[in-house]
Amino acid sequence: MQGNIGVIGLAVMGQNLILNMNDKGFKVVAYNRSPDKTEAFLRGAAAGTAIEGAFSPEELVSKLQRPRKILLMVRAGTAVDGIIAQLLPLLEKGDIIIDGGNANYPDTNRRVAQLRELGINFIGTGISGGEEGARNGPSIMPGGNRDGWEAVKPIFQAIAAKTPDGEPCCNWVGEDGAGHFVKMVHNGIEYGDMQLICEAYQFMKEGLGMSSDEMHQTFAAWQQTELNSYLIGITADILAFKDTDGTPLVENILDTAGQKGTGKWTGINALDMGVPLTLISEAVFARCVSALKDQRVQGAKLFPHGVCAVEGDRSEWLECLRLSLLASKIISYAQGFMLMREAGKQFGWHLNHGRIALLWREGCIIRSVFLNNIRDAFDADADLVFLGADPYFRQILQHALPAWRKVVAKSIENGIPMPCMASAVAFLDGYTSERLPANLLQAQRDYFGAHTYERTDQPRGEFFHTNWTGSGGDTVSSSYHV
Repeated sequence: MQGNIGVIGLAVMGQNLILNMNDKGFKVVAYNRSPDKTEAFLRGAAAGTAIEGAFSPEELVSKLQRPRKILLMVRAGTAVDGIIAQLLPLLEKGDIIIDGGNANYPDTNRRVAQLRELGINFIGTGISGGEEGARNGPSIMPGGNRDGWEAVKPIFQAIAAKTPDGEPCCNWVGEDGAGHFVKMVHNGIEYGDMQLICEAYQFMKEGLGMSSDEMHQTFAAWQQTELNSYLIGITADILAFKDTDGTPLVENILDTAGQKGTGKWTGINALDMGVPLTLISEAVFARCVSALKDQRVQGAKLFPHGVCAVEGDRSEWLECLRLSLLASKIISYAQGFMLMREAGKQFGWHLNHGRIALLWREGCIIRSVFLNNIRDAFDADADLVFLGADPYFRQILQHALPAWRKVVAKSIENGIPMPCMASAVAFLDGYTSERLPANLLQAQRDYFGAHTYERTDQPRGEFFHTNWTGSGGDTVSSSYHV
């Protein structure tokens, strides 16, 4: 029997996706450039299954039914291009190559276009859920050349996570690099969610003086509210976990965070597209600050400022903190969807935001119960520009705002760094201000650079220049928008 799909790359994600496909009744052919790794997989986790091995690209291709479907689970970048170059002489028109790694979407745009010219269907697919998700049901975000989608759809939707209603967390996202772009935004929101939770943790620990067990109980209780999510759940578990000496393991972990680049890509694209992705960008920078451990140790000596205790009723502060976390989380998602909307406009992608919310409902790292509400919001208004304008989310933000301001203000007053929660409330204040001080900014730009300005008493699109010093003349700089 010929294989239904081939998989190249036998790291943790590749192996677990293969096992998942095998469980769902698909015949999988596995290949890794290291024969030893293929042999070890076949003797180990794949033993006793219908999974077959291949020990060369030629053997892999020969064992697959047409149209051949080959999933690449390798490091993003040049490794993907190298494998594609090996496969192309072996493939026929109509065959399908799927990139399941964390590719940067411009690479996927390029590969879709290049392979389309050769008659090969390239599908750039974001996959989220880590090792557990790959094995038991990830969130899958396919995009690229749609001509190949129907052939891989039965496999992907079978292995994907399912909502409580049985809907697969996998559906077509859009053209070219749309699948990888949406996965990038997912990861950016993940950065934001994690940093927001860390800020709540620091407020509890250093401001309220709570123990790890008390914080565990609080996060476990929050898991029963609108905050219910994978990341809140694992935070509760982490805070309860003890080291070999009985102390909380989390407190023995060095406070420097790593990153693989998708959060940075999200921020860069937001800057390129002119989208105010403030919270996610602050989350990326927070990791950068954490990495400066030695500098921070020296800085603490130069600016000693111990954190002051937060006075008052602890239960009241915890409810304020819960509302602040919930409201900030909404802003993070809202900004992420704003970025996807702008990308759709710029690239001509037909992104269904309600469907994207459903893809993230289960299986992925940012899965949470309120993704159902996000799906409902975009189903009710496909042209929704700002998630906070939806009645459900607007009510939450309005209710949370006083508590949110209180927590952020107290954190600044008491010396607790809170970059993401503070940026979130600042964004909402700016986004909902009918008038901002950018009139002064435009006057400054015109003063020193003759960049012109628009007037409140004249139609939009008409630009004016003032000779502020009396010696600047009438020549103006070109006007442009980024």
